[in-house]
Amino acid sequence: MPHLELHGLEKRFGATRAVQALSLSVEKGELIGLLGPSGCGKTTTLRMIGGLMPATEGRILVAGRDVTALPPHKRDMGIVFQNYALFPHMDVAGNLAFGLEMRKVSAAEREERVRRALAMVRLESFAKRKPRELSGGQQQRVALARALVIEPSILLLDEPLSNLDANLREEMRNEIRDIQQRLGITAVFVTHDQAEALAICDRIAVMRLGVLEQLGTPFEIYERPANEFVAGFVGRVNRAAGVRLAQGRVQLGDVVLNGTGDAPPGPVTIMIRPHRIGLGGAPQEGDGWNSATGTVTRRTFVGDLLSIEVAVGPATLLVEQHSFAGAPGPAPGEAVRLSWRAEDTLVFPRTLPT
Repeated sequence: MPHLELHGLEKRFGATRAVQALSLSVEKGELIGLLGPSGCGKTTTLRMIGGLMPATEGRILVAGRDVTALPPHKRDMGIVFQNYALFPHMDVAGNLAFGLEMRKVSAAEREERVRRALAMVRLESFAKRKPRELSGGQQQRVALARALVIEPSILLLDEPLSNLDANLREEMRNEIRDIQQRLGITAVFVTHDQAEALAICDRIAVMRLGVLEQLGTPFEIYERPANEFVAGFVGRVNRAAGVRLAQGRVQLGDVVLNGTGDAPPGPVTIMIRPHRIGLGGAPQEGDGWNSATGTVTRRTFVGDLLSIEVAVGPATLLVEQHSFAGAPGPAPGEAVRLSWRAEDTLVFPRTLPT
């Protein structure tokens, strides 16, 4: 039996459908990510799961028990908010103990649970500090410990890393994943950051305009996107307008390519990830490969990568290569040959502007 189930979950605000007939299941101990742009319904979904917002339609089940109508404190869930939501007048220990006091946990057990929770996030020596005396990363650790100290069956995380700088964000996402796996707790993680979702989630639910576009493992979402939106939202990608020919190949300007997908003949969007395109060398032969020639229009050095823009007919393809000392790469105006695998040429019916 799945640990968390959503059946036809829907939220309407007047005529606006913020979440539309969402159904998915989460296994015990699984970390699932709700990923999508702002306004896609991911935080609304999380708030309905946690009981912070009533669902317009649908059911929420935890271990087979319907919790749809239950208030938040009866759902056995811990929540980590984007803004941490710590009590400024309480010290760290007091923030952690508050939820236990509301649950009538004895003083001795409260003290032991708070001690264990602070040790889990490596803040044992910060118990008496107020939130204002902590850094952003330390406040995030306190918020995580407060959600875990009540020993919930499900952990909900609402963009918990968005207020942190890049280096600290990476450190904290790894810490959250390590703690989640060590405890074996079921978790739902809301984010708009593709790298976060790919790095720590067991599965990812990609949402747009309240609709679940695709549910799958990070590998499936990245390598086998269900549609043009998912391919463009998860990871960097070249997008160009083309035409699917009757024999199944695709045309990009004067170049005819091999591609994947089952788009019917007619206008299509051709999508190729920049790091999958090779630059120079002998052209690859056979239906398993594509090649094209073009002219470099821009070259940008970005540290460990060279970012090279190449005009190929009506399209401009971005190529990413590892940088090498003493090798600046082709200069603007230089003619170059590109090659890439046919399976890296994603072809979808044209539904979005190119």
